[in-house]
Amino acid sequence: MKNIIIASTSTVHGSGYLEYLLPTLSNFYDSSVEEIVFIPYARPSGISYDEYTLKAKEAFNKLDIQVKGIHEFENAKRAIENAQGIFVGGGNTFELVNQLYKNDILVTLKKTVENGVPYLGTSAGSNICGITMMNTNDMPVVYPPSFTTMAFIPCNINAHYLDPDPSSTHMGETRETRIKEYHVYNETPVIGLREGSWLQVEGEIIQLKGKLSARLFKKDKQATELEPETIIDTNILS
Repeated sequence: MKNIIIASTSTVHGSGYLEYLLPTLSNFYDSSVEEIVFIPYARPSGISYDEYTLKAKEAFNKLDIQVKGIHEFENAKRAIENAQGIFVGGGNTFELVNQLYKNDILVTLKKTVENGVPYLGTSAGSNICGITMMNTNDMPVVYPPSFTTMAFIPCNINAHYLDPDPSSTHMGETRETRIKEYHVYNETPVIGLREGSWLQVEGEIIQLKGKLSARLFKKDKQATELEPETIIDTNILS
């Protein structure tokens, strides 16, 4: 049974890395999880895998859980297959997906998580939980072999979703406008996750968590708000 947290961000304003999620994670990774495999491929700001892994280690030390970066293993596939838990951090989604394909581990990751190994994704690590990564906000710094991702949920994710600021003088397109452009050519529903919100996936049950609502976009329909604790099922997404 799938056991997944799909979080918009790793850090909310005024708190440390993963700090706002730690109470949830203390239950999410149960006592049988002594070490998790961290996938640092997204490399925020271009930091090294070692630097990024250290950041994850410092956060999970508070839960008495060890962290080992996937780049530290001789065999990445075997590391995922044997993992007690998995965390995929944020950064650039294009580079994350590129490396998952380059290292031939996307399918292995998908199968492992679908078999019940707990998975935490933040930002880019959440974007890849959808059917495709096509609703990322990131610049295409590399060209992955495919935009197809893991399809843990029957929709796409737009992490860090921002509402229009009526006081702003910015004249560029809003996030909502960009998603409407996506739906000119694609039919997959999109959930805009605001900062500090996450989706909890248990088997086929998807529930919105956190204090803020999420915005749901569907082709040729008005966007709607999903309130916290909403169960997101096929009736809502269709």
